Amino acid sequence: MDYLNGHEWAKRQAAREGIDFEPLDNGFRACDRSERLTGICDSLSERDIFAFCDRWMRQLPSPFTAAERGRYGYRYSVRQLELSDTRVFDRPQAGRAWFEQTIRDQLDLGRPDKVQIVFDRRVTSRTPGRFQTKVITKGVEPVIQAHYRHSKVKQYFKEGRALRTETTVNDPYDFGVNRTLTADTWQQLRTIGDDINDRLLDAQLQACSCAPDPTTLERLVSPSTDKDGQPAPALHFGDPRVMALLACLCSFQHLFAGLTNRTLRPQIAEIIPNYSTGQMTYDLRRLRRKGLIRRIPRSQRYQLTAFGRRTAVFFTKTHVRIVNPSLAELDPQLPDEIANHHPLARAWRAYEHALEDKIRQAAITA
Repeated sequence: MDYLNGHEWAKRQAAREGIDFEPLDNGFRACDRSERLTGICDSLSERDIFAFCDRWMRQLPSPFTAAERGRYGYRYSVRQLELSDTRVFDRPQAGRAWFEQTIRDQLDLGRPDKVQIVFDRRVTSRTPGRFQTKVITKGVEPVIQAHYRHSKVKQYFKEGRALRTETTVNDPYDFGVNRTLTADTWQQLRTIGDDINDRLLDAQLQACSCAPDPTTLERLVSPSTDKDGQPAPALHFGDPRVMALLACLCSFQHLFAGLTNRTLRPQIAEIIPNYSTGQMTYDLRRLRRKGLIRRIPRSQRYQLTAFGRRTAVFFTKTHVRIVNPSLAELDPQLPDEIANHHPLARAWRAYEHALEDKIRQAAITA
């Protein structure tokens, strides 16, 4: 069994071409010719692996004679393949803060409906393996891991300044790819690993960069018309039915299989009792006219748009993480010993007291 480190291979190719770079463990921290370096990394192929293995096979002891080896040869199989995406931050502190927030947002990544999005494979009751999120801390370095069968994707903050997303394929059969190394299987596995890394990052970035501009927000929360001139009812922020609808849109299973009246309504009915099929039909219509979903041609199935997912995430996170906790802190019945521990509650009570003083002064002056 041979082992080839693609990062070290790329570093040697770059050094041969006289490219100046600053290494970052298994990666690159900086480079003066980044486009050429990217081309070198992309050029690693099965031919380079064959050359690497053949060179070592000629040096290692073998029970076969040279004539036998020349007659029969070897076929190489893939035991493990790791493909990584490393993004270096100009401001490491900002990168660390982003990753810490991402851990909070992605704690339920291991649910089957999310795993199947990341790995682009449907998870059923017959799929072997455990689907769970693992946040592993080595010293002070947390690592997010999600598993699919024998393979996994992990993410961590490398050397305090770079976000590393890394897919490890431990068995090509997990993705319907042969283990024997050929030009086709190499390209298939490269594509699978790159796509998994991209899907995980895209899902995380959608959850972060989700705030709409003021004009778009006004169009969402007010009655409007779609591009065909049809009326689009408002999605009032804070309305229980609207918040339940958008919260259920955040489910990753809709990204994989789309959504229908039948699949979405039971989820909302768990939050809004007696939620009917007719109400679901009405809500699907306004979601479509607002641009949050689009109908899949020749079907009764809808697909969540990128704008729709960002909107659903923004409304849900704002309501759950800002509005609800803030209202709880502003409750006038909250005991002082508890309110004094919350800056917002202290500021609000100070404002109320100052306002009451102004009112009393106005009354005295009058």
